[in-house]
Amino acid sequence: MTLAPHFAGGRDYLAACTVGLPSRATVAALSSDLAAAASGRPDVAAATRAVEDARRSYAQLVRAPVSQVAIAAQTSVAVSLIAASVPEGAEVLCPEGDFASLVAPFAHAARGIRLRTVPLARLADEITADTWLVAFSLVQSATGEVADALAIAAAAARTGTRTLCDLTQAAGWLPVDATLFDATVCHAYKWLCAPRGVAFLTLSPSFAAGLRPVQAGWYSGDDPWASCYGAAARLAPDARRFDVSPAWQAFVGAAPVLEMFATADAAAVHAHATGLAARFRAGLDLAEPDRPSAIVTWPDAEGCALARLTASGIIASGRAGRARVAFHVFNDEDDVDRALRALRSERTAPVSLAL
Repeated sequence: MTLAPHFAGGRDYLAACTVGLPSRATVAALSSDLAAAASGRPDVAAATRAVEDARRSYAQLVRAPVSQVAIAAQTSVAVSLIAASVPEGAEVLCPEGDFASLVAPFAHAARGIRLRTVPLARLADEITADTWLVAFSLVQSATGEVADALAIAAAAARTGTRTLCDLTQAAGWLPVDATLFDATVCHAYKWLCAPRGVAFLTLSPSFAAGLRPVQAGWYSGDDPWASCYGAAARLAPDARRFDVSPAWQAFVGAAPVLEMFATADAAAVHAHATGLAARFRAGLDLAEPDRPSAIVTWPDAEGCALARLTASGIIASGRAGRARVAFHVFNDEDDVDRALRALRSERTAPVSLAL
């Protein structure tokens, strides 16, 4: 895979769904920036350019106009912005067991939002004219299941329902088109291998027009450096009015790796990651999913499979009573075969992992 040389590690690392590995360019950019700051020469202008470079690369990656991309720090914060504008008493529909950062802002809203959850496979069928918003992860964190996004978007269009899609477990290995939805959110520290604290929100103009910029700050201004004081400054006319103040060093590290993914052959990345996952499933006699996924999970309530992987030096994860492995651009067939050999080894005692 042509992107593998961009990473110093990756052997036996099957946890991109938990946290991505920094690229060589990310390490170099962060090291240089920290060295400059430590010497008393922090380069704020360069950090600001990195924010905009990252925004443009992300827009290219998810096929959205850059004017529709806002920067964030976490997905839950971006989702909370949307939750703040849901009409009182309106229904929000989500899949059962979706990631808390997507669901919790609606569950804990103070305006009587009616949160309804259904199995992911039934999400499109359960959208009704009473559903104000359907919110779902394109790829489920706990299971790796890929949602039928086209069916969900089509069903929402028929009922006039707004759509919010979390791309965190998808962008980076699965080609995505953010313009299929009214809003998308993505934290880039997983499959996009950016430092934690770099997230994005995309908004269609019609949806953005109805949202209140409740998190507006100095960076939400049309000219951020003229918005530092008082409340009189004009907010940006596009999605930038929903920006939060950027974690500069995180964006310095994110800019080069996001450019790498934005200019990569998305179809080749997808084929590579899902091909490795298919090889792994075949080795364990696991059924292939309806839609190919780079994440493989299987029941492991006692943690025995995870313990065998760990004992063999393989970094994996466990979620919701299931073992979970992920295959990305820095993995190859040898990683698959080493993991399969580990799982066929004698049972070892379960262990607890932080991943």
